[in-house]
Amino acid sequence: MTKTIMLSLAAVLLCASAAYYFSPQSSARALIALNRKVSGLSMGIVTMGPHNVRYLSGGRGAPVLLLHGIFAEKDHWVDFVRALDGPYAVYAPDLPGFGDSGRFDDQRYDYDAQIERVKSFLDAMGIERAHVAGSSMGGTLAALFAVRYPERVLSVAFIGAPHGIKTTTRSDMDFAIDAGKPSPLIANSEAEFEAMLDFLFHRRPWLPYPVARVARDDALRNASSNVRLWNEQLSDRYLLDAQIDALRTPTLVLWGEQDRVFDVSGAEVLRQRLRSAEVHVMPQVGHLPMLEAARASASMYAKFLARPRV
Repeated sequence: MTKTIMLSLAAVLLCASAAYYFSPQSSARALIALNRKVSGLSMGIVTMGPHNVRYLSGGRGAPVLLLHGIFAEKDHWVDFVRALDGPYAVYAPDLPGFGDSGRFDDQRYDYDAQIERVKSFLDAMGIERAHVAGSSMGGTLAALFAVRYPERVLSVAFIGAPHGIKTTTRSDMDFAIDAGKPSPLIANSEAEFEAMLDFLFHRRPWLPYPVARVARDDALRNASSNVRLWNEQLSDRYLLDAQIDALRTPTLVLWGEQDRVFDVSGAEVLRQRLRSAEVHVMPQVGHLPMLEAARASASMYAKFLARPRV
């Protein structure tokens, strides 16, 4: 009997191991669902025009809207949310054009269009005012939304450098753009995907093999379509710089010291231009603090949110 049980357990483990490596899609879905569950998040869908926008939400309290960066998606916030201490109702959507929310050739995905979609999302959730935080493109979108609709925003947070600030020192990304090179954030091969991760992170966060494999496959599959969205971003390269002085809401800036996408000198630029902003440079962190330093960045954000407002 014992031998039979041991053989059965061995067979189960062998099958599970095989599924882990040879069925990465199903394994990734299971792992992602588990991570959402332990973080207190569940998925919802809301229709906005032609897009069925998938979003994660959880918790109770003041609304917090988390906006991902270009070519990113909602689950990039899950570890950050798990570490976020406080009474907050968190919402993390896949912005239209990204993640599981669909991308259409006849739709625009520039900042002007996305600002209105953020408003539509808040309306659909029944949220009158929210704390709005974002990473990279998402941070820029948060600030531009606050400039256009200040009555809808309680605070703005850049969880990582925003796109569109003229830094005093050029970044590796700036050199690539100015030299007319392909975007370091678009991968057409496995080697380019690995190089992209090295470009984004100072120290890569660990990912289970199936999740990493699916992320790579998605990046390669979307490469040609990503070029159009990248070009839309380039047309608005310094849009935030032109509007940042109009930002009046309480603002937090978290900027990775080792960011190769947007040089850390931009943190001082924001300190000078947003005199009331709280600015932190995060040592040994690259472009995506919510992934590379989830606990540290969530802790700083929670402290910022808890501060009394006049």
